Amino acid sequence: MNSLEIVKTAVMAADSKKGKDIQVIGIRDISVLADYFVLVTGDSSTQVKALADEIEFKLSEAGEAPHHIEGRQSGWICLDFSTVVIHVFYKDQRNYFKLEHLWEDGDRIDIEKLLEE
Repeated sequence: MNSLEIVKTAVMAADSKKGKDIQVIGIRDISVLADYFVLVTGDSSTQVKALADEIEFKLSEAGEAPHHIEGRQSGWICLDFSTVVIHVFYKDQRNYFKLEHLWEDGDRIDIEKLLEE
């Protein structure tokens, strides 16, 4: 899978589990960390875990295994698929860390187009 296919699969998985405020930021031109960040919020620690599990499951079904997973016991789970890093937050952690602002120079991707395809 290419980076955009990973993003699309992650966004669709997060949307299927009622993830909130899903955002995709293209960072390829401003960082060597990854091509994209995907940010999604859950309303509870249980939903955060369910979102991360569903994203990991759908990507593994497509043949993509995470390079690394961090934060399974916290309100912020980071799934690193090398070219795409997926951040699943509990709302308080997302509001505190404000990654959208940290990466505001990145390209915002319209997730509605990803969900339509």
